[in-house]
Amino acid sequence: MRGGGSSRCGFTLIELLVVMAIIALLLSLAVPRYFGRVEAANEAALRDDLHQMRDALDKYFGDNNRYPDQLQDLVTKRYLRRIPPDPITGSDKSWVAVPPKDPRMGNVADVKSGAQGNGRDGTPYNSW
Repeated sequence: MRGGGSSRCGFTLIELLVVMAIIALLLSLAVPRYFGRVEAANEAALRDDLHQMRDALDKYFGDNNRYPDQLQDLVTKRYLRRIPPDPITGSDKSWVAVPPKDPRMGNVADVKSGAQGNGRDGTPYNSW
């Protein structure tokens, strides 16, 4: 049993404020890095998706001597499992089909992102 001194239960307001300040400092360092990494990951996914779809378009052309009439033809003929969503817009409907120079060769010779804005390197997403 304790003697006549006061017992201390809990934390003082100063101790809580110090802990909260430390947590805020750590978050202010971590959060900007997190969002920068998310943006970099989305850009890497966009570049990879464009590469995969362009490769499928090249294979389609090699097999059929013409380009597909729409992107969905790549899925129908099993060159792709599905049209991937654009990582920047979040939609698989925002891809922009680029027609070939000769319109008799099909409708989709290349594909570009329909996303607005620029990448971290300053180039517009729709020019990749």
